[in-house]
Amino acid sequence: MNKDIKNLEQLFHTDLHQYLLSIGKVDERLPEAPDIEELWQKIGESYLPDGMREFNAYPTVSLGWMMFIGMAIAKYWDTDWELYSKVGDLYKYLRDQRDFDHMDDYICEKVLLLAGEDHAMMTKTVGECASRTYNLLYHQHLEPGTPEAFQGYVSALHQMYLMGMSMELKRLGYHMTKLN
Repeated sequence: MNKDIKNLEQLFHTDLHQYLLSIGKVDERLPEAPDIEELWQKIGESYLPDGMREFNAYPTVSLGWMMFIGMAIAKYWDTDWELYSKVGDLYKYLRDQRDFDHMDDYICEKVLLLAGEDHAMMTKTVGECASRTYNLLYHQHLEPGTPEAFQGYVSALHQMYLMGMSMELKRLGYHMTKLN
């Protein structure tokens, strides 16, 4: 990964972290969850064909759905990792419960068990994160179809996944604090 793309991923990370911290959705110190983080490569590769197909017409959906996926994986990790770690492709497992277009609702309702106002607030939060990230990505002026544009998109997805994971772990009661 070249230096500019690494800096871009850090830009996404910092912006999302500061925003989510300001609304109480994550802690100052983000969680470390190697089991969940190690899945990124596989989930990202599986997601790319669907995410890229949707990006031009629905960029915030393409980015936002990855945040929901990060939340779902964190929830699976917390509830029954022994079972879910054996699923060959967790992205396709989530997508195929309904379809790509309704994956957000499936994750909110059936995985995160959110209803009513909680569901609406989560959707709003993810939408804001996706809009912020798309805005940052757009303002990099990466030429469409170039390796840099692809790497920028993947970096954005990666941070959406990690922040989704962090939000859900905090919601589940995991809090990261500094050791004295």
